[in-house]
Amino acid sequence: DYIDESEVLTPADENNHIDKSDFNVPFVCGCRDLGEALRRIGEGAAMIRTKGEAGSGNIVEAVRHARKVMGEIRRIQNMDEAELMAVARDLRAPYDLVVEVHNLGALPVVNFAAGGISTPADASLMMQLGVDGVFVGSGIFKSSNPSRMANAIVKATTHYQDAAMVAEVSRGLGDAMPGLDVRNMPESEQFATRGV
Repeated sequence: DYIDESEVLTPADENNHIDKSDFNVPFVCGCRDLGEALRRIGEGAAMIRTKGEAGSGNIVEAVRHARKVMGEIRRIQNMDEAELMAVARDLRAPYDLVVEVHNLGALPVVNFAAGGISTPADASLMMQLGVDGVFVGSGIFKSSNPSRMANAIVKATTHYQDAAMVAEVSRGLGDAMPGLDVRNMPESEQFATRGV
């Protein structure tokens, strides 16, 4: 079990996050970019998830955030070590974690995708983008057949590189969660913008 330092709840303090290293229970925290991810890891997060837009049924924001994190990781991995201090400054991230990302070519903790994942194809896409797994909530429970949708998303996550399998498990599921166009949502109503 993890404690989710969630932006879906109203943050009590949007600028200062909990020092998670003093707890015995691990924390999972959201991010929209590598700087946010490394700051949360620096505070003790044991798992990161891209924020996406929770409860929207719209995968666009999750894709945008995952691509940004993965792209920034690749950029840092290909840099000369002498450039890393400036990158840490620009990301407002701990230098030692930037060095670790440079050496690993990945975050030093697992990175899951969340927000807007509502179909097996969504889960497969996020895995193909390089995340370690997916979080799904309302994407399952707001579909017309939650049990079948959950089973299909698990299979698509496991076999994400097998397009025929993803297509097969996607057949006959009924309606997916209705999607919201995040572009039409006021920023004050968007969860992903909270708690940066």
